Amino acid sequence: MAEARGTGLDLHLDVTRGPGVGRALDQALREAVRSRRLAPRTRLPGTRSLAKDLGLSRGTVVEAYGRLIAEGRLTGMVGAGTWVADTPAEPPPPNRPAAGAGAAAEAVPAHPASPRPTIDLRPGRPDLSSFPRTMWASALRRALTAAPDHAWDYGDPAGQPRLRAAVAAYTARTRGVRADADAIVVTSGFSHALAVLGRALHGTGVRRVATEDPGLVRHRDLLRAAGLALAPLRVDHAGADPADLPDDAGAALLTPAHQHPYGAVLAPRRRAAFLDLARRRGVYLIEDDYDGEFRYDRRPVGALQAHAPDHVVFAGSASKALAPGMRLGWLAVPAALRDPVLRAVRDLGAEPPAVDQLAFADLLERGDYDRHIRQARPAYRRRRSELAARLPVPPAGVEAGLHTLVPVESAEAERRAVAVGRYAGLILGGLHTAGYWYEPSDDRPAALVLGYATPPPHAWRGALDTLTELLATTAP
Repeated sequence: MAEARGTGLDLHLDVTRGPGVGRALDQALREAVRSRRLAPRTRLPGTRSLAKDLGLSRGTVVEAYGRLIAEGRLTGMVGAGTWVADTPAEPPPPNRPAAGAGAAAEAVPAHPASPRPTIDLRPGRPDLSSFPRTMWASALRRALTAAPDHAWDYGDPAGQPRLRAAVAAYTARTRGVRADADAIVVTSGFSHALAVLGRALHGTGVRRVATEDPGLVRHRDLLRAAGLALAPLRVDHAGADPADLPDDAGAALLTPAHQHPYGAVLAPRRRAAFLDLARRRGVYLIEDDYDGEFRYDRRPVGALQAHAPDHVVFAGSASKALAPGMRLGWLAVPAALRDPVLRAVRDLGAEPPAVDQLAFADLLERGDYDRHIRQARPAYRRRRSELAARLPVPPAGVEAGLHTLVPVESAEAERRAVAVGRYAGLILGGLHTAGYWYEPSDDRPAALVLGYATPPPHAWRGALDTLTELLATTAP
């Protein structure tokens, strides 16, 4: 056992195994790096210190470090020390199942000698390299220069008045939302908004909320954390089915413009049925308009909220148009829910910083936000078209958003595709592997949920080539 002096790291190296202490040290270090027990950029002890702690000669340690540097597992510079190289995690040895992958991964080929760059194709993110840094920096400067002194005080929990007015105007113009500035509540993204809504609904006496099945497990977790019971709403080509709404459900969470993950638009009859249930039974509908800016085949359908503003909470964010790290979202809240929502905001905290709110208001008011979306939309539309042209089966859903769903023949095939993708340098997710189903079962449909927006432009072609090669062996 050796300690990296100056770092406090206990290396736990066993050099008693192997055909000699040099090779044993090689093997112990290699396994620690491969398994990520020694994380990338971890500084290793100096050769003298490690040799003394292990009872080896310094030459043995120097040679071991040299061999692992040559393999690319370590990096070293004279006078600067030795570090664990920043490379993708290596999988288990071939012909063994990857952790959590079950028997589906047994036939995964060996990892290539030269690790491929890792490309994340899970849904939920735009191309972060396209974030408008110059535009945002200018907006921040203008906000800092023009903001009155009182803007830096403890603010209204609903958000900065200037941003609430800008969001009300923007959502009315682009999505048909019927709400003035007093109805808008600014949040730290949609997750914060849903946590706030769950707490507010519970405070008004709601005890059960229906959510789409399949749907994001993160949303179910947030609602459960607010003390709410859940009920599934089956989803098909026409969106969520209102016939599944239980009598005791006080609210339903929907993605009517572009169901996540299926990509369906809520059919007109079902929209009308949900609105009728909301009015007759006093049910609140939470409209998650997570990617409403990105419809490619025609103009997006209008917001559900416009037809029943007293019963529908409209939720949007800048996560897809700008970046999730912005932590900026908004709710258009019915009057009866406004006070419970504001109490929940105060209780939970985490409101966005005033300067970010003012800068985002500046982007909305000047039209810069619209211009950025107009630039991003054709790039994402082109990626979706290029992906669709290469798939063995047509992608599911309408031409919209930043993700698409690609069916595979079984849950086992889905797990295998995710495991093979990891070996090929792709991070993938699916209906089973990402927990979309309420009740996991291999009898349920399987599919990969592909986020085609995420790779930066220079990596897109390579990612597409690797992905289509992989899908050729897993599609039905």
